[in-house]
Amino acid sequence: MSPRKRPLVSLTSRRKTVEDFFPFNFLPVECQLHVLSFLNEVDKCSCAMVCSSWSCLIRSWKLWRVADYRRGIMHLGQEGLLVSNREFERWKAWVHHYTHHLISRHASLLTLKASFDLGDRCNKWGELLSHLLDSVHCIDLGHLDLNWTFTLLEPLDLRIHSSTSSHQESSSHQESICKMDQVSSFQELLAKLTQSCPRISKMKMHFDWSDLSVSLLTQFQQLRVLELKYFWVFKGVMPATLQTLTNSLPHLRSLTLHILVPLRNLGISYTLESPCLEFLDVSPSRGLVFSCLKLPALREFRARKIVRGITLDRRTRLRIQSRWPCLYHVLRDGAPKLQALNNEKLIPTWRDESYSELSVLLQQSCYCVQHLDSWLW
Repeated sequence: MSPRKRPLVSLTSRRKTVEDFFPFNFLPVECQLHVLSFLNEVDKCSCAMVCSSWSCLIRSWKLWRVADYRRGIMHLGQEGLLVSNREFERWKAWVHHYTHHLISRHASLLTLKASFDLGDRCNKWGELLSHLLDSVHCIDLGHLDLNWTFTLLEPLDLRIHSSTSSHQESSSHQESICKMDQVSSFQELLAKLTQSCPRISKMKMHFDWSDLSVSLLTQFQQLRVLELKYFWVFKGVMPATLQTLTNSLPHLRSLTLHILVPLRNLGISYTLESPCLEFLDVSPSRGLVFSCLKLPALREFRARKIVRGITLDRRTRLRIQSRWPCLYHVLRDGAPKLQALNNEKLIPTWRDESYSELSVLLQQSCYCVQHLDSWLW
């Protein structure tokens, strides 16, 4: 008697049987999406190849909430910034493919992280970001981390440059044009963000402190956390501009400033006023001195005195320093709820009188005559 033959089962039926009995598939769809949301982009794409039901899940816009263009660097295994033209083109292709992928998934972005030189007329990174914002759902974008002055990967320029004075003048002129292009493209993108993403609450980016840029930034009325890095070492910040910015952001809770005061503005002091600011960090700044603070909600303040290598004679130094009040008096009068200075907790009675530990902290952060006895700034 011949052995009994098993019925033939198609590959599709086998896959469907496996999918039907896989426990994960019995979870509610929202639970499945929540589990998959913890995966990075590469793992999500890998999951899409497991089975048809997972492929459908991965296509959901709810799983594409973050656009992080910096991940391409890690994905390609690059550590340096200058690469060959071939490697740069490979990364550039990844950027465009990643953008298309987000658009085709109908991404609903909550976070956008990118580092592109928006003044690059050849690669037109500003147009790429603008196209992304036009093509995805970004009204709920809450976190923006943008470096618009620098592209993470650049092709190595092997051309031989002349060192003549005429070439140096031409290079300086070219740099100025590049800076102007960067600022113009940044302002165009910032204007688009005010319309497309008005709910941004956390922002980290370089800033040029022009009147137009400040006016655009103050339109983000939901900002709670803000970090502004300096754009160009020769670009100063007027005291009135800084005060206008903080006065115009009613919900700002945390502010970090990277300001490099130019030598021509040495001696200028600043006033900062905000009814709700709780955290202020100016330790990355150089030459930023406060003459008055009106921060009734401030709980933590960070500042660091950085030697700038400027040699001044005693008379000039004292003439400049005499304009500045001691940081202790500024904090005592303007920050009644302050609890920590430079990561050190203050004793409850610090406003009544100074003490040895507080004096050490002031020596590290105050530019007044009492706490700055060096001729080198």
